[in-house]
Amino acid sequence: MNHLLFKNALKDFVSFNLNDIRKIDAGFDLRRLSEWQGKGFIKMIRRGHYAFSGLEINESALFLMANKIYTPSYVSMEMALAYYNLIPEAVYGITSVSSRKTNHFKTDFGEFIYRHIKPQLIFGYKLISYNGQNFKIAEPEKAILDYFYLNVHINTDEDFAGLRFNGEEFKEQADKDKLKRYLVAFGNKRLEKRFNKFLKHINHD
Repeated sequence: MNHLLFKNALKDFVSFNLNDIRKIDAGFDLRRLSEWQGKGFIKMIRRGHYAFSGLEINESALFLMANKIYTPSYVSMEMALAYYNLIPEAVYGITSVSSRKTNHFKTDFGEFIYRHIKPQLIFGYKLISYNGQNFKIAEPEKAILDYFYLNVHINTDEDFAGLRFNGEEFKEQADKDKLKRYLVAFGNKRLEKRFNKFLKHINHD
């Protein structure tokens, strides 16, 4: 298969992996990938995962890429909070949670950061469509709980103020009943105590 046929077959993919390639050509010669990288046709994101060099990069494309290169995962924490305008947008890397081990990948497309959570905590995300594909991103309620769960040092009013959290926006977007259910599902009393302290902080602002 030449590069033009290959690109046409995978034109709808933001990123693709070896399984995707084998679905379109079971006998594909993997040496072509090194050849096409050398010619600048494709870029490796991480081992076994690639994207075409001319890919249009935007937030949604990066979220799709983040989901694809490390599964199961969904975008959460700082990146999701910025997406919902709950914190300022200057976020370092695409932050996600995964039931796999904590990991990160520095790539030509940006940095992808993954934090480990228990498999039973992989819930509370939604699917958002982009170019015929769906990316997974935490709901506002789950994004903030994931953040506090994984950042145990965030505990004081000074810490909370440092987040520059948009409390009014959160009150408008968050479903209180869902937030309570999700908090109970974590089964973590220390998280519950810290988070309730945070809620008091933003309610007093």
